Amino acid sequence: MRVSSAHTALTGRDSELSRLRALVDPAPAHSGTLVLLGDPGMGKTVLLNETARHARSAGLAVLAVTGRESEQDLAFAGLHQLLRTVLDRAAGLPDRQARALAGAFGLAPDPGPADALLTGMAVLTLLSDLSEDGPLLVTADDAQWLDRASLDALAFVARRLDSEPLVLLLGARGSTAPPGFERDVPELHLGPLRPADAGRLLAAQPDPPRGRARQQVLAQASGNPMALIELAKVIAADPAAGRRWAAEPLPLTERLSAIITSRLRALPEPTRAALLLAAVADQPDLTAVSGPGLALSALAPAEVAGLIRVDGSGAHFTHPLIRSAVYHDAPFAGRAAAHLRIADAVPDQPDRYAWHLAAAALEPDERVASLLEQTAADTQRRGGAAAAARALARAAELSPDRDQQGRRLLAAAALALTAGQADWVQELAEHALSVTADPELRMAARLRIGWALTWSNQRAAALSTLLSVAEEAPPGMRAVAWEALATAATVAHQSGRSADRELVRGVVRRLLGPAGGPPSGDPGGRDTLAARWLWIQTITDPHAGRDQLLPPLRRLAGTRLQEPALSGAGAAAWILDETELATGLLGEAVRSARSPGILGASGASLTGLGWAYVDAGRWDSALAIAAEANDLAEAYQLDMVAASAALITATVLALRGDAAGARDLAGGALAIVDPAHSGLVAARARRAFGIAALDDGAHLTGFAQLRQMFGPDGEPLHVVVSYLGLADLAAAAVRADRRIEAQSILELAVGQLATPSPRLEQILARARGLLDEAGVHFEKALSDPSGARWPFERAQLQLDQGEWLRRQRRINEAKPVLLAALETFRLLQASSWTQRCETELRACGVSVSARPAPDVLAELTPQQREIVTLAGRGLTNREIADRLFLSPRTVASHLYRSYPQLGIAGRHQLRDLIAQAGPGPTPVGVQAAEAAEAAEAAEAAEAAETQAQPGL
Repeated sequence: MRVSSAHTALTGRDSELSRLRALVDPAPAHSGTLVLLGDPGMGKTVLLNETARHARSAGLAVLAVTGRESEQDLAFAGLHQLLRTVLDRAAGLPDRQARALAGAFGLAPDPGPADALLTGMAVLTLLSDLSEDGPLLVTADDAQWLDRASLDALAFVARRLDSEPLVLLLGARGSTAPPGFERDVPELHLGPLRPADAGRLLAAQPDPPRGRARQQVLAQASGNPMALIELAKVIAADPAAGRRWAAEPLPLTERLSAIITSRLRALPEPTRAALLLAAVADQPDLTAVSGPGLALSALAPAEVAGLIRVDGSGAHFTHPLIRSAVYHDAPFAGRAAAHLRIADAVPDQPDRYAWHLAAAALEPDERVASLLEQTAADTQRRGGAAAAARALARAAELSPDRDQQGRRLLAAAALALTAGQADWVQELAEHALSVTADPELRMAARLRIGWALTWSNQRAAALSTLLSVAEEAPPGMRAVAWEALATAATVAHQSGRSADRELVRGVVRRLLGPAGGPPSGDPGGRDTLAARWLWIQTITDPHAGRDQLLPPLRRLAGTRLQEPALSGAGAAAWILDETELATGLLGEAVRSARSPGILGASGASLTGLGWAYVDAGRWDSALAIAAEANDLAEAYQLDMVAASAALITATVLALRGDAAGARDLAGGALAIVDPAHSGLVAARARRAFGIAALDDGAHLTGFAQLRQMFGPDGEPLHVVVSYLGLADLAAAAVRADRRIEAQSILELAVGQLATPSPRLEQILARARGLLDEAGVHFEKALSDPSGARWPFERAQLQLDQGEWLRRQRRINEAKPVLLAALETFRLLQASSWTQRCETELRACGVSVSARPAPDVLAELTPQQREIVTLAGRGLTNREIADRLFLSPRTVASHLYRSYPQLGIAGRHQLRDLIAQAGPGPTPVGVQAAEAAEAAEAAEAAEAAETQAQPGL
């Protein structure tokens, strides 16, 4: 907005300005993020500019970007605008981050696989490095128009800022924060000015209206500062305008646009032509655009009118509404001519060149469509999946051939899928379905629609679509049929409903016939088909079919698997309680995903591995994997992965006695994924809530939470997860005096099980022993050595047997069982269970007051342990940050806070300290470091061998 002075422009915004100034003055010692929201004209730009001015006076460096409507289809255009003055510092980034950033900006000849996580890490490290030179303010105005890749990178940075003296401010239209900033980011909403402030701002104008005209302006502006200023100008130029407003009830934004348009039409024609070129251009520097009428002097009348500002960097519109009004007031022919003129000036920039030609095209044009498809491929390589999808969607619109149109729409849908935008995937696939008659394209479109429905929580429609694809796919598209069935099985797994599983089972029976064995296929895809068949069979019948599924699972696991067969087999092993096999397969799947850069498709492998680690008693590794999965979910907008990561952490915290932390995370998971659509999430959350309540001593509350995992008839809320909570339910029932109700649930639930796994047998034995008060159940389960594969559940069983033996006065028999349980609980840092076990041992006459020497790292958080371990191995802060997706400053902060807890003075003592701590579970970050080192060594060996044998 343009007013007589900065002071009047900020009239009525004292409290907002005070809050913004407090972020930068005094200079920040820690990081902060704020999103400034409001309707057009409310003053967001003025406040951001004033904050930047104040920050500079307080000694902060400032980086700024302004979203442009014309650039929202150009991947990383906003990020490049933000960092262009500091790109020379990118040379100091860790190598893989520097390559990712150069690839994102199209500055690398061979950028390698796109990786949103690495690109975000590069931006985080670069900004962290800049903040080491001095406090830094980063502003992003009109963030709603930033390209999605840039916005995702900034959101990634915002969630990881910690101890850096860095403030990130975003301004965006409306009342909802931009994607990635919707949760856990402070917001400042700009509402209308109060009447008194609106009156003061109006009175401060060069030619303020009086009397009735003043009241009309105040009423029409409704407290919008820009409207007050612009309407005052209209009244000054045309006193009769106020009388027309009552007959023209336009929305405020449209009225403002109309006012601006009227001012534009009063300008000389050369000025309007120059303004149109400036509006069409996607950068302020117009020096590359040659031709008559484009001298900057042509813009002088617009500058005098306050519509544009010209400085050393070029021409800038004083408000986005002005740019929009200039562009849309021109006829299509004028806009097309301007786009073609800009295109002629940028033939060396393929993405800009193609988009300007596309904007000038009125009818289908295969040449322009092909250029857009080529730029989409380049954009995809650089990691801009959303921008590439938009380019392909526009290419489809310009395709003369309908099958080509359908093919390009499906390619766009595939890219939108990787960007996590389910609604857009569905829209593109449905459009493809409407334009092509090609049977293979139509089948592929329906498969994409099914995927979109799955991840937009439209369970019934997803199942119907996917199952129809599986049944109707011709013999030559068996891979499509089984992919559809595998996705349908995932829907059934997430919903937990037995009816959904039966629907999938029915289609499998019809496809396979009486034999029912794994489907055959070409050798190249045989493992993938077998893994999908295993996943489908596991999900549809996880208990009754277990014994029949284990032999093919083990045969498949014994081969050299690649993705997606690797993660499919691993997931099946996890569901079937083959925990050790699952951790091996899923761990390998995660490592293979890391090698070229983490991809969104690895989210399911990460969360499956996290749960397998929980089951195996590798809780610190589970926490580290959950943190990695959460990073991935944020980078790729994967809500189910985010909810699962939160629930893995919540479960470990609950088992370790942090009830409050567990409840917060479980509640957050339910806020991410609607439990009405996901029995999987609901059951996991109810179990975490229940365990947390039991830890607090709220036994009735715990029973009420765990009771929700089963229906009145014993039907499980989720066919796998609910059964894992049966022993917890029994323990809560005994303490809450709900024994009879729990016994009824147990018998009803067990009646629906056919062949329980050894793990479930152990859980059921504990539940029966607690409810029946019969030690025979404990003894029988403990006699099976296979139960030791699940150490925490084994230790719970030992504790319960020890308590029962003590009550039977069989003290000498109780002691060794309780001591075994105590050792496990201490290793797992399950504090509440440790205390219970110690109490029982004291009651048996065993002194446990002298605790064994604690692990020196035990008091650190899992992330601190990883950082300390990697630092002890000699890695620098930058190398550790690169491994763990943190900023170097955050690593330094964690180390600094860890030293006093470890009783050491500095980094030089870490190696000896870790050696003294003895062997323990290797942190996941260290595993990744070791895997990377091994891969590098293998590559070096292979290269050496190749050089030694040039003829091979």
